[in-house]
Amino acid sequence: MQVKIMLQIVADDGNIRTTEEVADLTKVTEGAEDLGLSLAESKALLAAAQQRIVEAQVNGWLATHRHCKVTGRKLRCKGSYPITFRTLFGDVQLKSPRFYVPKERQTNGPATISPLTQLLPDHIAPERLYLETRWASLVSYAAAADLLADVLPIGGGVNATTVRQHVLRAAERMEDDLAEQRTSFTEGTDPRDWEDLSVPEGRMVIGLDGGYIRDWRDRKRNFELIVGRSIPEEGEARYIGFVHGYDRKPQRRIIDHLRRQGFQADQDLTFITDGGEEVRTLAERISPCSEHVLDWFHITMRISVLRQFAQGLVRHDKDDGVAALDELRRIKWFLWHGNTYRAREAIDDLLLDLEALDSRYPNLRKFRTAMREFQIYIASNEPSLINYGERYRSGERISSAFVEATVNAVISKRFAKKQQMQWSRRGAHLLLQTRTKTLDGSLRAAFEHWYPGMMNDNAKDHGQAAA
Repeated sequence: MQVKIMLQIVADDGNIRTTEEVADLTKVTEGAEDLGLSLAESKALLAAAQQRIVEAQVNGWLATHRHCKVTGRKLRCKGSYPITFRTLFGDVQLKSPRFYVPKERQTNGPATISPLTQLLPDHIAPERLYLETRWASLVSYAAAADLLADVLPIGGGVNATTVRQHVLRAAERMEDDLAEQRTSFTEGTDPRDWEDLSVPEGRMVIGLDGGYIRDWRDRKRNFELIVGRSIPEEGEARYIGFVHGYDRKPQRRIIDHLRRQGFQADQDLTFITDGGEEVRTLAERISPCSEHVLDWFHITMRISVLRQFAQGLVRHDKDDGVAALDELRRIKWFLWHGNTYRAREAIDDLLLDLEALDSRYPNLRKFRTAMREFQIYIASNEPSLINYGERYRSGERISSAFVEATVNAVISKRFAKKQQMQWSRRGAHLLLQTRTKTLDGSLRAAFEHWYPGMMNDNAKDHGQAAA
């Protein structure tokens, strides 16, 4: 059995109605693989239709921009040059005409203009730029290019280099959208204005942590990415990320990130970090209602290492080893209940005992070194120690375990899954901006802000799929 299919485009501008045949197919039905359009046939149909549709729209747009805005006279054409407009359904070849500017308007200006550059400044359709950005944020540039070529009629017009350039261009635009430089929510504001603020919607928690990836310039070294996740009591969580040292204004980024999430100056804010100096300084002076909390998970991790040394000591000097284990339990208990003074006393006493200990335990020196480091760690983070037990019983967060998962989701699965992957600081920083927005579902909103015409009924579905 044969089925003939003819696809026509009917154009009607209100004055002239034209009909053009786009494709003529004959389908022979012999098996399941013959039913409907094949991928190759659908690509050919979409590409042919897209070429005609875009040409008709561009010609109509040019017709309305052919006359001088001041005098109303028709502009003389100097010629045209070819351009390629990259769309989801094929690369459309167009002619961009150049028109002479009337002499009375050439003062300190160009002699010719190309109106089509106003309509197509980037030579790529926003929907295609969005898909390239979204997919390349989830998988490698090469894999994203292959995926686009597999399902869309774009053929050889896409490759890893092109996709990378487009994604980084989108990320740079996101960087340009950042608010002005500010180091706190109160900078440049009058506290009396707080009276006009609505009642905050509960505490917001933001966790920050770091991960390392290989440096492209010096392949024997790594550099640090700072990533985090902000979780409000009401609403959806959002990701944030940047390259430590490359971003010169990280506090501005955090403020802009929180503001977009609905945070306001009089709202309670809790930073939970591993206590590292880099991430700890980011939490300073962000908001008058903010606090920094040392992550309980990282405290217990360090105590667990110390316990392993103490258990090894038991096998050589039982009494001293058991005494060290008991003292570590007391330290942990004091820290859990927020008794910082007693905890530091116990830490100092245990360190003195270890320094005076005469034992053949082979790891005694490492035990002492780890104990000194723990002493410094607790001392430097003393203002960030809280009553963890009380906070835990009240149902509030005391651990940045959710940030550990964030590091894995944002960094490990895209930047460092393959050991041979290497990154420039700029490339990693810019990709972080698109990846974090892709993972939390806010990428579509950024594109709709730039291109309002992209708003449609399935915009919500895009966000849910990305989340």
